[in-house]
Amino acid sequence: MSERFSVYFAAPLFNERERAFNARLVHQIELLGAEVFLPQRNGALLVDMLSAGVSQQVAERRVFLQDTEAMARASMAVAVLDGAVVDDGVAFEIGFLFALKTRCIGLQTDVRRALPTGNNPMISQGLNGIAGSEEELLTWIKSALDRASCREASRAC
Repeated sequence: MSERFSVYFAAPLFNERERAFNARLVHQIELLGAEVFLPQRNGALLVDMLSAGVSQQVAERRVFLQDTEAMARASMAVAVLDGAVVDDGVAFEIGFLFALKTRCIGLQTDVRRALPTGNNPMISQGLNGIAGSEEELLTWIKSALDRASCREASRAC
């Protein structure tokens, strides 16, 4: 039996609003049948480790390793691009996923951009596409799940 289709979810997670948005959207992705690695849920958060007395050096290394290992296992990724500029962690994750040749779809529902031409090319060119709504993103993920299911069953779909 093959591994379950997995999605790495790259998004800002530094306040309650961001974490609630991430959890809600990840729940919708999981309802489609994907397994999702959501760093705020499936990994250790830097702020929590620091509050527990873990040294900053050790805590940062744990976050880095847990997230890069999860990206390496992912079938595909979602990167939330909303904001005037893309979150620096999300920007790194897009580049890392590109280097791994892992399909990464952006979600951009916010019209604000720092550049008059749109996203920085290092972001836009690292993505396989950008969904303009949650519904569009979920449709793309469902399509990727369907294709993976067809490959697993060795049949044409």
